[in-house]
Amino acid sequence: MKIAIIGTGYVGLVSGACFSEFGFHVTCLDNDADKIARLAAGVMPIYEPGLEDLVTRNVDADRLHFSIDIGPAVAAADVVFIAVGTPTRRGDGHADLTYVYAVAEEIASHLRGYTVVITKSTVPVGTGREVSAIIRKANADADFDVASNPEFLREGAAIGDFMRPDRVVVGTEGDRAKDVLRALYRPLFLIETPIMFTGLETSELIKYAGNAFLAVKISYINQMADLCEAVGANVHDVAKGIGLDKRIGSKFLHPGPGYGGSCFPKDTLALVRTAQAHDVRIGIVNEVVAYNDARKQSMSRRVIKALHGEVEGKSIAILGLAFKPETDDMRDSPSLDIIPHLLAAGADIRAYDPKAMEEAKPLLPSSVHFAENAEDCIADADAVVLVTEWNEFRALTPKRYITLLRGSVMVDLRNVYSPEEMTRSGLDYFSIGRPA
Repeated sequence: MKIAIIGTGYVGLVSGACFSEFGFHVTCLDNDADKIARLAAGVMPIYEPGLEDLVTRNVDADRLHFSIDIGPAVAAADVVFIAVGTPTRRGDGHADLTYVYAVAEEIASHLRGYTVVITKSTVPVGTGREVSAIIRKANADADFDVASNPEFLREGAAIGDFMRPDRVVVGTEGDRAKDVLRALYRPLFLIETPIMFTGLETSELIKYAGNAFLAVKISYINQMADLCEAVGANVHDVAKGIGLDKRIGSKFLHPGPGYGGSCFPKDTLALVRTAQAHDVRIGIVNEVVAYNDARKQSMSRRVIKALHGEVEGKSIAILGLAFKPETDDMRDSPSLDIIPHLLAAGADIRAYDPKAMEEAKPLLPSSVHFAENAEDCIADADAVVLVTEWNEFRALTPKRYITLLRGSVMVDLRNVYSPEEMTRSGLDYFSIGRPA
């Protein structure tokens, strides 16, 4: 079976590498010639643990190819994945489907023989029907089916998620398409992965509903953390106490500065807009969108409060820039709210992230100083703020902070450290939802 994947972003590249690891012949396509040339040379456009080795191994095995020439790859393919971006549309919050529909029109004339066209991009309900209509209009003789196959990849753990998923969801109505998808995911049958077949609309909604639910859990525990601070309770114990209930579960009950990344911000907003377009109220998700935006903006006020309101001229070290560890993704990262607000208050900012420095530089004001390592970032600062919980930051001891800092303020927005140990060392330590 031959696979063509249109789009070499996070989803397309990881999916292409993993399908080739399954033994399929995969061509990943993109209209960015420089990006394709770098990929062919083994240079990854994103940081994802294990991805470079996976790509190199399958390129060397002649199973994985990169190209800008869509026509021949699509004509030879049994399966064509659409894996282009669906960013938030400026002005109204809906998912921008411009790239999805452009790909549908472009591939239509190149389809040869029976082909399954699969939307891997996260798309609102109704997109698959529109993709089918676009292809049919452009090529009335094409023999194809459209399917929806949403991805459930966590940045930083994407390869494991693809190879050992909780489930595979496929939305399609044709028996031929189902047979092709079963063959495509047959390697997962050995580990008894549930393969769920649904209609197109159901599959498209499952992705949004899942991400929105997880966003609700994150915002819920953040609100509980605020309440814990007000009443003197410990949010970690609260999270453990409710997470042990199997109906709730412990995942995504970790307090912090708010969610970011490529999925939750845009997908929750797109779900709200879809519901509004169909005159359906989903007030819970609507509130989560507003609350999360406000929470990220409020984190700088925590830092200012920890410094007793005296920020002018203070040197503040920011540890972590990416929205989460094990990725260089800066999309909707809390650091993009925190740093500009502290700069506006008069602070001098130095920052460090193990992987996201190059991605962060064009997104942050030029006055930010980027350090070479964590210790260089902290040295002689009046305060340090931990924004992203990279493992290398966990190794920094209280004594090391005291030695390096000029001041004594530590604001831990990820609750990495023990309040007792940090306070006992002489640090003015502040965390989320825990008594000092």
